[in-house]
This record gives sequence, C-alpha cells and structure tokens, in this order.
Amino acid sequence: MRGNADTPPLCLSNRAARRLFLDRHGLGRRPQGEDLTGLIERLGFVQIDSIATVERAHHMILASRRRSYRPQQLGDLLERRRTLFEHWTHDASVIPMSFYPYWRLRFRRDAERLRARWRKWRGEGFEERFDEVLERIREGGPVMARELGGSRRRDPSAWWDWHPSKTALEFLWRTGALAIDRREGFQKVFDLAERVIPASARTAVPDDRETLDWACTGALDRLGFASAREIAAFWDTSSVDEARSWCATRNAGDLVEVAVEGARPGDARHLLARPDICEQAERTPEPPAGVRVLSPFDPLLRDRKRAEWLFGFRYRIEIYVAEQKREYGYYVFPLLEGDRLVGRIDMRRRDGRLCVRALWPEVGVRLGKGRMERIGRELDRIARFCGCDGPAFENGWIRESRE
Repeated sequence: MRGNADTPPLCLSNRAARRLFLDRHGLGRRPQGEDLTGLIERLGFVQIDSIATVERAHHMILASRRRSYRPQQLGDLLERRRTLFEHWTHDASVIPMSFYPYWRLRFRRDAERLRARWRKWRGEGFEERFDEVLERIREGGPVMARELGGSRRRDPSAWWDWHPSKTALEFLWRTGALAIDRREGFQKVFDLAERVIPASARTAVPDDRETLDWACTGALDRLGFASAREIAAFWDTSSVDEARSWCATRNAGDLVEVAVEGARPGDARHLLARPDICEQAERTPEPPAGVRVLSPFDPLLRDRKRAEWLFGFRYRIEIYVAEQKREYGYYVFPLLEGDRLVGRIDMRRRDGRLCVRALWPEVGVRLGKGRMERIGRELDRIARFCGCDGPAFENGWIRESRE
C-alpha cells in the first residue's frame, strides 16, 4: 500500500522511533507487576533457549520487564493454568493460549514443509512411527523422546542426530497432534494435544484469511512501523508475498507510509504504520534512565538488522563461533540505558557468584560515576534474581570500546 503520490510521507525521528519501539516491547516504562500472561500477549511471544550462563533466555526476558518475576511463575502458567503453550515462531517460543487457534495454519504448513525437508535431513523412517508413537502416548501417557528408545549410529560431527521416534515426536508436535505437557530438566514431555490444550482453544477454527489478517495486524501493532518483510517475519507464519498482499489491500485509514530515521544521519527507511503513528510516538513516555541487562534473545534484538539500523548497535551471538575468532565472547549480554544500547557485558554464574569477565561500552559512551552506579545496581539485581552472590569482577574487566 502506498499513500497518495502528492502527499509527502509522515516523518518519525530516530529518537521518537526508538522510544516507540521500546515501549511496544515492554521496555519503555519502569518494570511493573502486570499480569504475566498479559505481558507475553503484549510482546506476542517469548523465545525459549536452553543456555543458562546466568539464567535461561526466557526467564531473563521476562525479568527485565517485571522485577518481581520468578521462573516458577512461567511454569505455573504453562503447566497448571494452561494460559500459555509452547510452539514455534521463528524458533521455539512461549505463546499465549488465546493465540492457539491461529496456529492451525502453521500446523498445516509445517506438515507440508517438514515432511519433505526432514526426509532429507533426518532420514527416512520417521513417518512410519506416527501411529506407534501416538498409540504409545494415548495408552501410556506423556513421554520424553528418550523413553521411546530407537537407535541410530551417531555421527559425532552432527549437532542434532535424532532417531526416527524422536523425529516422529517432534513432527507430531510441530503439526498439532501433540503438545508439550511440561518440561523436566528442560527436556520436553509430550502428550496428546487434546489433553493439554483447553477445549476453548481447540474448537475455534479461523480460516486462512482470518489467520493471515490476525498475523499481519498483530505484527504491525507490535513493531509500530515495518516493511512487509518484517511483518511476515514477526510470527514467521505468513509469506512475504502474503504480507505484501495484506498491505496492498489496506486503505489510507488503516496504513500510511512513514519515513523513519535510522541511527545514522540520512539513513531513513520508508515503512508502513498506522495513520496516527506520530501521535502515538508523542504520547509515549520517556523510557526510564536505569540500566537493564538484556538477554541475547530479547525481542528487542531478535531482528539484528533492525536493531542495528534503529539503535546503531551491531550484535551477534557468538556461541557457534570458534573461541579464537570471537569478537566479544561466548554469550554476551547487551546493556540498555534509557533509549540507547550503551554496551555489552560478559558474565556468568560460577561457584555461587555472578562473575563479571568484561564490559565493553559502545563508541562514544562514557563510563562515568553515575552510569557505573546504575550498572552496579543492575548487576546486583541480576545476582539476586539468579540466586547467587556477587557481582565479582575479574581484573581488567572494563575494556576499550570497539569500532
């Protein structure tokens, strides 16, 4: 969709855009004690990851927005109250149960896509296990992959080497026949979907058009301003062509073009937004001045290119980079202060302490007394959150900025 050729696009300054984007991602106001399910609905989803150098990503994402958050609260919503479920967006995520009906399109598309892909990747034979796996769960109850047995000669060079029953489990979960009942030691425990997902979520059946409209609308409202490609990538449900078609069918009362300034002078992008985007930005309060440690998987940073364009912050996770080739470290946490990403910090739990190995300020960021006090308060909070003493600082932990 494009506005009238004679009408210049609206303009959004970089500062206003950063402030609005932070607010949409739950980082524009002081951490509050709002309902946890409501917070996740506002974000859309929270990515799950197993790495816990300090604490697992999903817990750190929520704790950065809700100071009273504790990991057992998420487990309660997932496993007892069933107001959330686990499934796939761009990666494994915690998703509000109210969104479950819109995952039916995802189930069908994954069935087509994964069946062909996994025959090549995982090998033949997993499809023959579907009935066996379903019957095992139907009669015997929830299972973990290791309980199903199966054998395959392991390739020591392969990161993911699944036996056919494990592949069948994952396929049946990805396509909606199974759901995750709970996790034990971070291992997924699978059960029949009808025994996990509430009936109200299972009986609602939106059609494809309704689902795509919901997905595109929800993505834009959470991003604030976006291209069709960014809208499609948010849930990773609609294709780019479907997102473009959705944008093209909106009228000027639904979408307008807006020129959004990037962090670098002259680096503006023409994106789509709601007609009142400038008024929304004006109403958005200044973000709090304190420092927050963000998870490497934080929603603010999920789209690395967007974060670099909007905040001037280039970030990469280096867990799969050989140690001698890492620029910063295995698992380094971004630091948010106000509406700026001001640095990154390498820290981990070790022997009951929060050990801080290195802090790199961004170029142009001074580590004055006030900022160091704010960083210290945040590190104290992180130590309390993950149940350890600290922080303890290694010699030479404050490093030079890197261009």
